[in-house]
Amino acid sequence: MPTYEVKSIAAVVGGHTRVQDDYQGGVESIIRLDDAYPLETLQGIEEFSHLTVTWRFHLARPEDVQLHARSPRGNQNWPATGTFVHRNHRRPNQLAVSYPRLLKVEGRDLLVTDLDAVDGTPVIDLAPYFEQMGPQGPIRQPAWPGEMLEPNYWAKASERPSARPL
Repeated sequence: MPTYEVKSIAAVVGGHTRVQDDYQGGVESIIRLDDAYPLETLQGIEEFSHLTVTWRFHLARPEDVQLHARSPRGNQNWPATGTFVHRNHRRPNQLAVSYPRLLKVEGRDLLVTDLDAVDGTPVIDLAPYFEQMGPQGPIRQPAWPGEMLEPNYWAKASERPSARPL
């Protein structure tokens, strides 16, 4: 298989300070574009409500990759599913895609909320979210992703039971 070298174009500044499974909502962070890119590469982005952000699980280690079926979050109530059915750092390239809400643009800084990456995360790519390029047709999925994510994934971080600061 071919390999590809990619360089980060930006970094996450602020926001979440530790990796966590849930309570991702309501936290503001900055996606700071690298100085190597001219400001005009962001021209017009403020017209969009959401971004498509590709980022790397930079705190993960290569040995975290798991190439076998397993139950999500180790919960035996959910079926064992393969590596490419999970959306976490245990996949081979340890990449993620998120769709944060864009609040404001100030120079190279894109102020966003609801980005489930932590401070210092390298951003591999970003683009505005185009509604017309989203999923087409009915969306189908088994019950377990909703059971796993619906109650708490986008709950406000300030409501996390431990009440520890992020």
